[in-house]
Amino acid sequence: MNIEVLKQCEEGSGMQILLGNLSREQADTFGLVLLSSGIDHEIRRGEMGWALWVAEGASEVAESLLKTYLEENKGFKTSKKSLGETYPRTWSGAGGVFVLLVLHIGLTLAGNDAGLFHRLYGSSAGLVVSGEWYRCATALLLHADSLHLAGNLVGMAIFATAVCSITGWGVGWLLILASGISGNLINAYAYGYGHSSIGASTAVFGALGLLSSYQFLKKIHTPFSRFQVLLPLGAGLALLAFLGSSSHTDIMAHLFGFLSGVALGLVYYRLVRYPLAWRIQFGALACVVVVLVTAWIRPVLG
Repeated sequence: MNIEVLKQCEEGSGMQILLGNLSREQADTFGLVLLSSGIDHEIRRGEMGWALWVAEGASEVAESLLKTYLEENKGFKTSKKSLGETYPRTWSGAGGVFVLLVLHIGLTLAGNDAGLFHRLYGSSAGLVVSGEWYRCATALLLHADSLHLAGNLVGMAIFATAVCSITGWGVGWLLILASGISGNLINAYAYGYGHSSIGASTAVFGALGLLSSYQFLKKIHTPFSRFQVLLPLGAGLALLAFLGSSSHTDIMAHLFGFLSGVALGLVYYRLVRYPLAWRIQFGALACVVVVLVTAWIRPVLG
C-alpha cells in the first residue's frame, strides 16, 4: 500500500487528511502507530470510507512513520471490509428484554402451579435426549423468579444489543437463539439425565461468545502479539466465570452457550464481510419467531 498525503484541509481546524479511503481496521492500526509516537491524530468517517487526519505540521513525520511501519510489516494484510462497521445503532436488546418480561408476567398470572410450565417446557436432560429437543428453545424463555429474570434482562440488554449492532437486528437474534439452543442441547447430552435447567442465561452467554469471537477476529488481522490476539476470548471466559458461576446457576449450560456462541461467531464473521440487506434481517428474525412459536406449541400438538 502506497502512502499519499492528500492535500485536503479542514478550514480553521489545524488538521489535514493524511490517508483516505481506509477500512476502520486500517485506520485503527495506523492510528495506533501514530499514537505510539505521540502524534496527534483523528479518525473520521467520510463518504469513501475512513480517513486518518493529523496536525498540519506533523504530516511529514507521520508519513515517514507509516512508511517505515509498512516496510517492516510487508506480510500484514487487512481485510477488504472491516467487520460490522456499517450497521446503524439498534435497540434490539430492549426488544428482547420486553419479550422476556411480558412472557414472565403472563406465565406468572396464568398458572397457579409455578412448576407446571417448568415441567412442560424446561430443558430436562433426560427428555431432551429422548427426543424432546424443543425444550432447548422453550427453556430459554422461562425463569424461576424475578431475581433470576432481572439478571438475564440486564445481560440481554447489554450483550444482545452489542451483537445486533454488529450483525444486524435479525441475524443477531438468530445467532443468539442458535447459540442458546445449542448450549442447552449440548448440556443435556453432557448430563444425560437427572438434570433440568431454565433461563435465558445460556443465550446471554452465547451472545458474549459471539462478541468474543468478533473481537478475536478483529485482532488477528492486526499485528499484535499472540497473547493480545487471545485476550478477547480470555476476557469472555473471565466474564463467564465472574457472572455465570455462582452456586445457584447452571455453569455448564453457561459454558456451552458461550462456546456455541464463539463457534457460530467464528463461522459467521469469516463468511460475512458485508452488511446484509434488510430482507435477510427480516427473514432471520422471522425464523426466530417461527422456531420459538413452533417449540411452544409442540407439547400442545402432542
